[in-house]
Amino acid sequence: MRILQLSKETKSNILEDLLKRSPNSYSAYEERVAAIIDTVREKGDEAIFSYTRQFDGADITTDNIVVTKEEIEEAYATVDPTLLDVIRKALVNIREYHEKQRQYSWFDSKDNGIILGQKVTPLKRVGVYVPGGKAVYPSSVLMNVLPAKVAGVDEIIMTTPPGKDGKICASTLVAATEAGVDRIYKVGGAQAIAALAFGTESVPKVDKIVGPGNIYVALAKKAVFGHVSIDSIAGPSEILVLADESANPRFVAADLLSQAEHDEMASAILVTTSQTLAEQVSVEVDKFVAQLSRKEIIQKSLDNYGYILVADSEEEAIETANDIASEHLEIVMKDPFTVMTKIRNAGAIFLGTYSSEPLGDYFAGPNHVLPTNGTAKFFSALSVDDFIKKSSIISYSREALEPIYKDIVQFAECEQLTAHANSIRVRFED
Repeated sequence: MRILQLSKETKSNILEDLLKRSPNSYSAYEERVAAIIDTVREKGDEAIFSYTRQFDGADITTDNIVVTKEEIEEAYATVDPTLLDVIRKALVNIREYHEKQRQYSWFDSKDNGIILGQKVTPLKRVGVYVPGGKAVYPSSVLMNVLPAKVAGVDEIIMTTPPGKDGKICASTLVAATEAGVDRIYKVGGAQAIAALAFGTESVPKVDKIVGPGNIYVALAKKAVFGHVSIDSIAGPSEILVLADESANPRFVAADLLSQAEHDEMASAILVTTSQTLAEQVSVEVDKFVAQLSRKEIIQKSLDNYGYILVADSEEEAIETANDIASEHLEIVMKDPFTVMTKIRNAGAIFLGTYSSEPLGDYFAGPNHVLPTNGTAKFFSALSVDDFIKKSSIISYSREALEPIYKDIVQFAECEQLTAHANSIRVRFED
């Protein structure tokens, strides 16, 4: 793994390289995605069935697009009971964490007749997209569905591409059922996003679409935003490890590779104040790559976006972490909690030697749907907040309005909005 001395030029070049991985850089695909969306919008079920045959090789019709109770029962019979037990344990942790994020309506009244407040309302219907094919992520099902359930969403539907046999991965079905999905549809890709955004004869229109997917799914979500809400446009996986000489180089190397194995565009970066640790981690990385099953993907990821950066000071290392704003940030230093207080930008922060990134992916409870490509500077992890909306409540009595109505009239006339001013003034005509 390459080792570089951290400098302004080094950091600038790395940031430029990382941004090239953003879905916003894949405009060449946008025309094709737009054509799929337009066709689904025009032809509905006919289009999604045709695209499913074309892209997934499955013969899906009105009769079999919805996963049946029998298919779910078959999935439970197929899944390893120990895996089911792990899914249920993880579900408890995820639900309990998100229950602490709940928000409630509130009202504040005063003696003169002013009532102000905020009404919190769950979304009515949400669509969860789950990748299929070689990608099997029951953990992602839990992470996307449970915050919606905790928020109180009325109906949660899921779409996922079927295999050529028309079936859905058993672990995906089990995770969805355990999490509380109401209906599961056998459709994937950009055509699934279009179906959720606009509705077809079989697939109902939703208020919001969440969940990860390939570049076609990401660009489709971007294209339908405004017709529906979306969670985010996710880019490739990222990890940044902040470490000093106290870190275990073997642990750090293993954690870097946990993200590099996702795909060739994934980013794995170590920022350290120790040249010795940098060299040790590089050696350990090479050892692991030689023995891991996804070594070809890992090596390409490291060649493209893997770096070990040696900083002159802890302050410089922290500044670099904030500039990169990584999806996952591990702090493996003598005093990780103090360093954490200086971090402004990160999707999820893991503190200490035994808080490895996969702990967050699968089990701890916080959401693993996180901002990527530097968007942690202004976006947050998926949460209960993503599945509610807030309405302002305003109620004034005449007694409360009279002392201040002329102030409002003056403000409106300043903006030359005379009808605004009139709507207040008319209430106090002689």
